[in-house]
Amino acid sequence: MGLGRRIGRVVGVVVLLALVWPMGCGRKDRAASREGVPIVRVRLLQDQRVVTLSAARPPTASPDSPYSRRLDLPRGASVPIRLTAEGWRVGDELVAADGARGSGSVGGAEFGVGQLTLQPDGDGSLGVNGTAYRGRYRFVPVAGGNGQFDVINDVDVDGYLKSVVSKEVLKDWHPDAFRAQAIVARTYALYEWASLGGRGNYDLNDDVRSQVYGGLKAESPKSQAAVNATAGVVLVNPGPDGNKVFKAYFSSCCGGITASAADAFNEPDIKPLSARFVGPQCSVSPHFNWGPVVMSKADLTRRLRQWGVNRDHAIKTMADLVSIDLWKTNEYGRPARFIVTDTKGTQYALVAEEFRWAVNTGGVVLKSAFVKPVNELDSIRFAEGHGWGHGVGLCQWCAETQAEEGMRGEEIVLRSFPGAKLVRAY
Repeated sequence: MGLGRRIGRVVGVVVLLALVWPMGCGRKDRAASREGVPIVRVRLLQDQRVVTLSAARPPTASPDSPYSRRLDLPRGASVPIRLTAEGWRVGDELVAADGARGSGSVGGAEFGVGQLTLQPDGDGSLGVNGTAYRGRYRFVPVAGGNGQFDVINDVDVDGYLKSVVSKEVLKDWHPDAFRAQAIVARTYALYEWASLGGRGNYDLNDDVRSQVYGGLKAESPKSQAAVNATAGVVLVNPGPDGNKVFKAYFSSCCGGITASAADAFNEPDIKPLSARFVGPQCSVSPHFNWGPVVMSKADLTRRLRQWGVNRDHAIKTMADLVSIDLWKTNEYGRPARFIVTDTKGTQYALVAEEFRWAVNTGGVVLKSAFVKPVNELDSIRFAEGHGWGHGVGLCQWCAETQAEEGMRGEEIVLRSFPGAKLVRAY
């Protein structure tokens, strides 16, 4: 049975074709594979001075110039690549397969000072720092970086998801939890793909700043099956302007109450990213209840100031901490806003995730912002902690419970994002 028909049969929705991408961005200006699958740009490494290449078969090097060449990298060996003042240097004694050395080469192959692209001879045949990925690699000089560069992996979104799904859920979870994760992760990735956001050379990071991505060795048969079974399917928020792809968040454990994107991140309040009461569905998680955690006010003062410096937030100039108070909860009782007060009487309002990030500056202390601060003489006691992560959108432990109870992945996703629909993006 085709996926579109299966979705309609299982959850009673119609798979639509017309999508509205965020920020008015159409797919026409973004890369796609020959099969029409979007190509996402994943930043693997940032601000590097040297990385290593290892190849099973020679890749093709394409610098910012009108020619390209094969690179005869020693099979099974790690070869350094760096950006020098004269250009890219691969190895110390490397000669291109056609017998030509790069211009000005001294004991190596050099390719100019612009972006360098390496196209592997098949997925998995070329690794960077010991890890092989699908797709191709771009080595992009950092402006003003004095030889520093980023490593970007251009890969079709389904190839990308096959390791994201396996990294984001536990390996022994139900296949329908994997399917739910595949749909949500695809929606998130394509939202970022369509939203340039000023990043320029990449769409996603390979870690928790976006989604955890581990390359070919991280894939599993279950993650591959989940991605293939849901190919092209994303969540949209239907409205008068069309079906808009939105930033489909997920986190490990909601603790019984989810957060809205507005309360967690101060982002636009849309129905699919609203708060929900889910009860004990994720109570099997080891992080459903936790705490208390006690921190000195001196340590918290230091952390809050440093977070303020990092974010250029007014709290960077705060005096010594006096108290942290819960200012607002959502309609179900999950914290949404906190007030930080210093010895000068100055108060700083932080939304839930700002608060958690600030407290966790320099080391994780709070698993979530679903916590009750209690002010003591020289310390703050964070009591009644629940959940792990921001709590917006899909709760992964809830998804696993629902899957074990017989719910299909598509149903799990629609329950996690109220008012959303499933559509085929490609």
